[in-house]
Amino acid sequence: MNIYVSNLSFDVQDEDLKEFFTPYGEVTSAKIINDKFTGKSRGFGFVEMSDDEASKKAIAELDGATVDGRNIKVMEARPKEDKGGRPGGGGFRSNGGGGFNKNRW
Repeated sequence: MNIYVSNLSFDVQDEDLKEFFTPYGEVTSAKIINDKFTGKSRGFGFVEMSDDEASKKAIAELDGATVDGRNIKVMEARPKEDKGGRPGGGGFRSNGGGGFNKNRW
């Protein structure tokens, strides 16, 4: 099961995140999400555990827990939502304004 963890201290590292969940069962991965420009933590991460029952227990017991002076939020991760619309690039679409029209002259 994939678990979403938010409101983390910016000092928490991948290994720290893994340690929070290890008492509940086998942690297959733990990843803090970093800003792509600064490289600094964005204050949230994801944990994957091999056993769903252990995951549910960890979520129940760690949600709202205080870690480094912050109340963390722990929940089952949901798949990234599709924003809808058409596939492919967005681009700008004009309704005919601003171009040269040879028939105007």
